Amino acid sequence: MIELEKTYLVKFLPPGLENCKKKEVFDIYIPQGKEHPTLRIRKNGTVYEITKKEPIHQGDSSTQQEQTILLREDEFRELQKLDGKKVRKMRYMYPYHGMLAEVDVFLDALLGLILVDFEFDTHEDKDAFHMPDFCLAEVTQEKFTAGGMLCGKSYGDIEKELLHYKYKKIFL
Repeated sequence: MIELEKTYLVKFLPPGLENCKKKEVFDIYIPQGKEHPTLRIRKNGTVYEITKKEPIHQGDSSTQQEQTILLREDEFRELQKLDGKKVRKMRYMYPYHGMLAEVDVFLDALLGLILVDFEFDTHEDKDAFHMPDFCLAEVTQEKFTAGGMLCGKSYGDIEKELLHYKYKKIFL
């Protein structure tokens, strides 16, 4: 499957976010020693899966090849014992102009970071999309906001990069 996506830093919470459907997402990226692991074990609400995700074109994170296998909960429980980089967030499904934005409110050591992802059906839709007013900056191509790079980090670890965008911590 090909994933077409844009990622943004949030400037302020979009109106009505607290009333949107949400789920906890718990990711474990493996192998632990790799700077940006491509294998992810995920608890996505009540769905469990393992995914391999890699950019199709070097240097373009907006188009990725994604392969996912569904897991049973007992398989996830066994795999979560692996030594990997972990991150936890609440994902809100926010309606925006006929689309569903995934607003990720990070928890634990990354508390204060909020990112939003928009997925597209075509390259034309992706290229024509304009950043919403509740977003601060597009960070799709920024290495430091990739899921595999955020895992195992704290807000302090990425604060210098966030300050480049004049990002300020946001709490829900």
